[in-house]
Amino acid sequence: MNTRILGKNGPALTEIGFGSWALGGPWIYGWGPADDGESVKAIHRAIDKGVNWIDTAAVYGFGRSEEVVAKALRDVSNDVFVATKCGLVPDGKGDVYRNSRPESIRKEAEDSLRRLNVECIGLYQIHWPDVNVPYEDSWGTMVDLQKDGKVRYIGVSNYDVGMLKRCMSVAPVQSLQPPYSMLTRDVEKEVLPFCRENDIGVVVYSPMQSGLLTGAFDKKKLAPDDWRHKIDWFQEPELSKALAFVDRLRPLGGRVKGNVAQVAIRWVLSNTAVTAAIVGARTPSQVDSNIGAASIELSAKDLVEVSTLIDEFYGGKK
Repeated sequence: MNTRILGKNGPALTEIGFGSWALGGPWIYGWGPADDGESVKAIHRAIDKGVNWIDTAAVYGFGRSEEVVAKALRDVSNDVFVATKCGLVPDGKGDVYRNSRPESIRKEAEDSLRRLNVECIGLYQIHWPDVNVPYEDSWGTMVDLQKDGKVRYIGVSNYDVGMLKRCMSVAPVQSLQPPYSMLTRDVEKEVLPFCRENDIGVVVYSPMQSGLLTGAFDKKKLAPDDWRHKIDWFQEPELSKALAFVDRLRPLGGRVKGNVAQVAIRWVLSNTAVTAAIVGARTPSQVDSNIGAASIELSAKDLVEVSTLIDEFYGGKK
């Protein structure tokens, strides 16, 4: 699998990374039940297929995802790069809130180090911006953790250009983690160009729009507590519209010898500002499908076809 450098003088990451959000099991933003044994097998399959990095977060299952990642990596001899996040904290009532106060970030870092069973986190990221704390203060704490050897690289997730600039007034930003897919393209206008111009690596999440662009989505199969029940993309009329869009993508998948999910992943990787894509999986078979995106190519003509289809369904909305 091809690798790309994350930001300026950063690590070499495979184009596709293993996303472990769903491995956290039930919580307010969970994907339903998770089998830890199957999760470990999925991670092992990804590593065996050449994936060299895993993305997780302290909040996924309130620590469970990080613990599963650590369990999987105990049996692996490969040097696997682990990225995790801070800044979303349990409120004690089953929900979470944004907290990027320096003391909270430091505590979360220590907790993640313990759960992951490592002395240094590969990439540490602020999960969501906390408007109640000056960005400079939060970022300064991340810089201190880096200086202390607790984390190797530091980045942010879901930040806009203005927020990035404020962080950069303190110290360089290694990477940004934004949502990006054929159906979620807000970052194309300002964020991705800014990252390209400033050597900020970009690892995108939800390239398959939380499952809508897999070509196999069936709402009836969602667990009752799956977080997707709560969002507009999975309600009518948006759901039927997205599934009709997927059906129109199938012929392109056939022509490039891939499936819709692989086309969706390859499409985000075709943007030159994108370093890599975080792709979630709960089973080895899902990993196998995801990895297939590494072996297909989309021509300039194919990309125009996708853009035309997006315009037809969504009026060019980004």
